[in-house]
Amino acid sequence: MAKASKHDSAQVKELLLQALETERGGIQIYTAAIEAAVNDDLKEEWQEYLDETRTHEQVLTRLFEQLGLDTEEQSPGRAVVAHQGKSLVAAIQMAMKRATAEAAELVAAECVVLAETKDHQNWELIGHVAEHSSGDTAKLLKAAFEAVEQDEDHHLYHTKGWCRELWIRSLGFPAVLPPPEEVKKVETAIGASRAEQQRERML
Repeated sequence: MAKASKHDSAQVKELLLQALETERGGIQIYTAAIEAAVNDDLKEEWQEYLDETRTHEQVLTRLFEQLGLDTEEQSPGRAVVAHQGKSLVAAIQMAMKRATAEAAELVAAECVVLAETKDHQNWELIGHVAEHSSGDTAKLLKAAFEAVEQDEDHHLYHTKGWCRELWIRSLGFPAVLPPPEEVKKVETAIGASRAEQQRERML
């Protein structure tokens, strides 16, 4: 383990505010994405992720209580995250109104990937603070990180796989659905890369 150092408390709070807002936005994004989903396997997958995202919000809410932070405190960064979340929901709804069902499903997948990229980074950073700090705050952050980390990997890497395969199908090529990342239960970036490399064998 790397040598512990003192973190910037104000910026850690900012990270947590953004993380909580990301999870709240994620709930709305998954709710919209499920409505747009055509593929039954994808719909089931996103329903599971929606349930897990609600749990992640609860994990963060409990962490805020443990750290004596206000879950409703606002910051410029948090406002930006809230705006991004609403914009992604609006994009899904726009696609559902104006595009084919398959096109709207693809837009929903892209929006989920965008949201989960931010979400995944939030938790990686929370884990980084926990690993490189010491004291009670570090212990609480570590416990929250460990409760959520594996879910976040699934959400990002599996949905990226779905998005890629839906795009490939839309272009008129054979697609692997469910995607290799899902079939092989990928949990890491390396695993996701290996799964993608093996897709041709799965056609």
